[in-house]
Amino acid sequence: MNTNHILGFDIGGTGIKGAVVDVRTGDLLTERVKIMTPDPAVPEAIGESVHTITRQLGYKGIIGCGFPAIIKNGIALSAANIDKSWIHTNVENLLSKYTECPVYVANDADVAGMGEQAFGFAANQPGTVIVLTIGTGIGSALFYNGTLVPNTEFGHLKFHKSIAEKYTSNAARKDKSLSWEEFGSRLNEYLQHLEFIFSPNLFILGGGISKKFDLYKDHFRLETAIVPARFQNDAGVIGAALYAHRIKG
Repeated sequence: MNTNHILGFDIGGTGIKGAVVDVRTGDLLTERVKIMTPDPAVPEAIGESVHTITRQLGYKGIIGCGFPAIIKNGIALSAANIDKSWIHTNVENLLSKYTECPVYVANDADVAGMGEQAFGFAANQPGTVIVLTIGTGIGSALFYNGTLVPNTEFGHLKFHKSIAEKYTSNAARKDKSLSWEEFGSRLNEYLQHLEFIFSPNLFILGGGISKKFDLYKDHFRLETAIVPARFQNDAGVIGAALYAHRIKG
């Protein structure tokens, strides 16, 4: 198998997506397979789901995986939108066991940011760039002059008596039946808060909500430039494959 063709996974609180990626270009070489995240999202159930997609794609080789948790040395140190039994689990070892392939794991928003930094709108951007993945929760990737600061978890910043992702994630939009105007206004508040703290040069919005950017962009009142992710909801899969390639390489 071509060593530049790597299977990437994006594991989220709602869905698990996988595709084989050409890490030289960021192109998907197979269909992007998606299945619903098991409920409860315990290690064994997610391991089986990842195995199912790997087998469906007929893949053997190294695998990259974006995972919705703080990840240090392959171990999950949090579990915001998956089962708490993941905490202190070695995600790399578990997924390697289920797939029978070497698996390399990092935070899901961090790898989505890597995809954008390598091939998307964050490429060659100087200064501070913040990539936000807005879905079941809010993930974040922080870059300074192209260097990633991992595991930032800006979706868990205290905000409006709770945390940011409870106020303005896509799940919050659905749960509260927010109009696009209401959602855009809430997201604007949160982005203004990040703008005040970090003075970024660029915001990039990823996750499923990035496909709807035109429906809420007019409600932003920001000093910072903001764009939807070039790869939209594929950024996590692309970045995960790229991460495995960089670690293995």
